[in-house]
Amino acid sequence: MECELWGPLYALVWETAKDFRRSRVQFSDALVVVVFLWAVLHDRPCGWACNPVHWRCTRLRPLCLPSQSTLSRRLKTPSVQAFQAALAERARGRGDPSLIQLIDGKPLTVGGCSKDPDAKIGRGAAGMARGYKLYAIWSIRPFPEAWDVRPLNVNEVRVAHDLIPCMRGEGYLLGDTQYDSNRLHDLCWSQHHQLIAPRMSTAKGLGHCYQSPRRLHALELLRRTFGHQLLNIRRSIERLFGNFTSFGGGMAPLPAWVRRLHRVKRWVWAKLLINAIRIQLHQRLTA
Repeated sequence: MECELWGPLYALVWETAKDFRRSRVQFSDALVVVVFLWAVLHDRPCGWACNPVHWRCTRLRPLCLPSQSTLSRRLKTPSVQAFQAALAERARGRGDPSLIQLIDGKPLTVGGCSKDPDAKIGRGAAGMARGYKLYAIWSIRPFPEAWDVRPLNVNEVRVAHDLIPCMRGEGYLLGDTQYDSNRLHDLCWSQHHQLIAPRMSTAKGLGHCYQSPRRLHALELLRRTFGHQLLNIRRSIERLFGNFTSFGGGMAPLPAWVRRLHRVKRWVWAKLLINAIRIQLHQRLTA
């Protein structure tokens, strides 16, 4: 699978590079990103991709490679980060998001003996765990509409307040019971979206605090057939996250060398980009 994805991924990087020109640098931003993506695609450290021996299996390779220290230093520069953002936007594709968008999180755990100070203890998939969490808003486009990585102890509602303003278009945003918040309902409405999130199963009433009109409207929708259909659609985000991890080169558990928040974000960005290429390739084959 890695061989099938590398060609489109390599072409995407150099197509995007046409809009980025830098002088007085030995290695361009595009070349730095290409080397990093080659390492991530094969689930290897950056130093592995800096060795010419590990490029013998492909003709799509740079003429010269940076050292590991140069690669690590350049990946932190604003110009490379801007190039990464442009790659993500190009992978996302043109057009508007779909009428229905989905929001959820995926735990990215580390071992209990890890000394990573950024990895925190929080609720994972099957109880308490330690690590990070990927939060994403998905639409029908290959790359998420908005995403972020935070320590595992950060509340999902807090991250949603940062992601929802990045949404475009209008329609419905579907989430689980964690997102049933009056503030989130009002924030979604200000972004031209109606939030649909079921109430906690233990909730007995609405209480005496402020109730957002948009939340009351969502609760009314959930009593109807249309609301039940929306909840059935929301379950498809589990399939999105499942496909994100179930192919060669996809998002496997965090390797031992991917520690600290900035490295985890960079690694997840590369995996999301690779997943977007996989989705585009699948769409072309089934068209």
